[in-house]
Amino acid sequence: MGFFSPICVLFFCFGVRVYCQYESYQWDEDYDQEPDEDYEPEFQFHQNFEYGVPFYQSVLGCAKECFCPTNFPTSMYCDNRKLKTIPSIPMHIQQVYLQFNDIEAVTTNSFINATHLTELNLSHNKIKSQKIDYGVFAKLSNLQQLHLEHNNLQEFPFPLPESLERLILGYNEISTLQTNAMDGLVNLTMLDLCYNHLSDLMLRNFFKMEKLMQLNLCNNRLESMPPGLPSSLMYLSLENNSISSIPGNYFDKLPKLHALRISYNKLKDVPYDIFNLSNLIELNIAHNKLKQAFYIPRNLEHLYLQNNEIENINVTMMCPSIDPLHHRHLTYLRVDQNKLKEPISSYIFFCFPHIHSIYYGEQRSTNGETIELKTQVFRSYQDEEEEEDHDSQDNTLEGQEVMEEHFNSHYYEMQEWQETM
Repeated sequence: MGFFSPICVLFFCFGVRVYCQYESYQWDEDYDQEPDEDYEPEFQFHQNFEYGVPFYQSVLGCAKECFCPTNFPTSMYCDNRKLKTIPSIPMHIQQVYLQFNDIEAVTTNSFINATHLTELNLSHNKIKSQKIDYGVFAKLSNLQQLHLEHNNLQEFPFPLPESLERLILGYNEISTLQTNAMDGLVNLTMLDLCYNHLSDLMLRNFFKMEKLMQLNLCNNRLESMPPGLPSSLMYLSLENNSISSIPGNYFDKLPKLHALRISYNKLKDVPYDIFNLSNLIELNIAHNKLKQAFYIPRNLEHLYLQNNEIENINVTMMCPSIDPLHHRHLTYLRVDQNKLKEPISSYIFFCFPHIHSIYYGEQRSTNGETIELKTQVFRSYQDEEEEEDHDSQDNTLEGQEVMEEHFNSHYYEMQEWQETM
């Protein structure tokens, strides 16, 4: 009996296994799922065993010189790879990054299949205008953003696609603009032409973009304010030019202007109410030759007047009336490197109750020496009310006590414009 027991156990296990297989087979037959002949997977995935290359590249295609990440399959990264030519761009690619290379020419062959391209970055290369095939950009009918800054362009690229929204051409050698260069750019909202060789004659009848919000013309050769700017403009940068005057009615057609930067020019005088714009928030008119202040609009928050020739600031001229129900919003005023002999009247804190800082820094005397004004520390009546209501710490209005070592003198110059679109 002991001999037959193991044999019985083996036969029992074998029978159970056969029975289970039979039952599984019967279940598969009963389910009878018909194959869907119309179904095809979107992509046939085949693992690419080449080190560092995602398998997407073998399916969708990616230039061998570039990288197409699996989590961003419509982007192609070719930046900083010492490329001298633009690789062929696959049809599915929408963003191409080719900055920091040695590319000298832009040819049509590279963009034959790039029908869905929305962003193209060719900045920091060696591209010359005469080596750009005519109409190569205009054929990119979906292109919204084009970067060509830091190249060797001598002419404005023309023609361009109607779909373009942002065009960055700074740090080139552009000195030639076609009269119809902006025709058709009805969707352009941002144009950067800083650090070029543009003069007044080149900008006449140039800006026809009805949706333009930001215009950068800093570091050019302008001697007068650019004419014919669109009424949609919200930010205007004109720093480092040779502009000597502003026409009295210049800003009448720019009611939406939020920020104006016109520092490092040759302005000696401006019309009293030239900056009376209801939406103006930031005004930088530093490093000019102004001798007196002007009217401050109600919504202005930041005013930069440093490095001028101002000897006295008449607060009544800046603020001719006080409206307790509608306060003026000025919060920061910088007046260092002028010729002030005494601090601004404390009346300024009644006229501008939101002001929290006036930076005097050093002033220049008539003999060229620098002086420091000894100023008192003022506190606005609003701070006193907050102290009584909330028992909070005093919010002092600091004058000379703002220490220069804590002040970043480049902040107002380098801060990036936050677009309110």
